[in-house]
Amino acid sequence: MPAKVFVDTNILIYAHDIDAGKKHLVAKSILEGLWERHEGALSTQVLHEFYVNATRKISRPLARQAARSVVHAYETWCVETTASDIATAFRIEDEARISYWDALICAAALKAGSERVLSEDLNSGQRIAGLYIENPFAT
Repeated sequence: MPAKVFVDTNILIYAHDIDAGKKHLVAKSILEGLWERHEGALSTQVLHEFYVNATRKISRPLARQAARSVVHAYETWCVETTASDIATAFRIEDEARISYWDALICAAALKAGSERVLSEDLNSGQRIAGLYIENPFAT
């Protein structure tokens, strides 16, 4: 079975933000490919952040019901955060010197069996806790 690819919040948001231009097209294509190959992973944190940002912070916010439909569609990719994952995030935060929230993303990615994290927020090309960080929008 291929390793999972962990999707950070911004990828999911851009895929549903029609005003995001090229980022919208790139993110949408990435997610379609992950669906086809059954390789996508994300966390409850990503779904929480997506819902809040997609319904409030993008230029044309999604209706709550539309955003909820997206959240429900991605439930099959979701790993839940436990107290053990929080402890892992604390370790990653200290070792990698990244924010707690980014460390929690990495902890969830590890739990999901991911080797890569697609994110615009972390440094592309960096390795954190054995995970390869990739910014799909970097040129």
